[in-house]
Amino acid sequence: MGLGGEGILRSHGQDKETYTLINRALDLGINYFESARAYDGSEEYYGKALRERRKDVFLTSKSHARTKEGALEHLHETLRNMKTDHLDLWQVHDVRTPQDVDAIFATGGAIDAFIEAREQGLTRFIGVTGHQSPAVIKECLMRFDFDTMLVPVNPAEASYNSFLEETMPLAAQKNVGVIGMKIYIRGFTSKLTFYTSMEAFFRYALSQQIATAVIGCDNLEQLEQNVYYARSFKAMDWEEQDG
Repeated sequence: MGLGGEGILRSHGQDKETYTLINRALDLGINYFESARAYDGSEEYYGKALRERRKDVFLTSKSHARTKEGALEHLHETLRNMKTDHLDLWQVHDVRTPQDVDAIFATGGAIDAFIEAREQGLTRFIGVTGHQSPAVIKECLMRFDFDTMLVPVNPAEASYNSFLEETMPLAAQKNVGVIGMKIYIRGFTSKLTFYTSMEAFFRYALSQQIATAVIGCDNLEQLEQNVYYARSFKAMDWEEQDG
């Protein structure tokens, strides 16, 4: 599992708490750390907390800009905030509509910034993220050889806009690493009565064909609970997944 850039990290003025959380995550064996230019002070928290431990982590962020100029501006802000000379993974953030796709891949669109950044060693890998439309993410995968995609992975997805069903075959064909998010469907877990615990959501997500799942945490207790779930993980069979 990876540490997501939301939760307490999507805030300002929580330097002590976030420093402790980030370093505790690393001490517990987490080395995938995620953020975004849109996540308030998240990048700066990582920069402060990981200053002496950068070499030990896989560091990621995102840009929601749709032009090359805007994305490059975001990248340099990100590198400055995170106190690093490169990212391990830089992602095109929250692609929602066909209009987004056209803008990103237009002449002077954001994808040009991502390609240039990789050529210059400012990022090792390029990814894409989407929250709403599997068809839009599938179109992105068809237009460019992304290294990763970050998509929702939870029991509700199977009955509504299933990212895994609609994008996984193409991702597998193109060797795209799949990263899960929204595994707890924050705020809606109590409405899915066929899943009776938070651990069930965790097990469901990691039972899919994904490389990792990123989870935002509000406090140390949540972090340590997630690590406990990871260490005691047992894959769900199909009957369990169907509820």
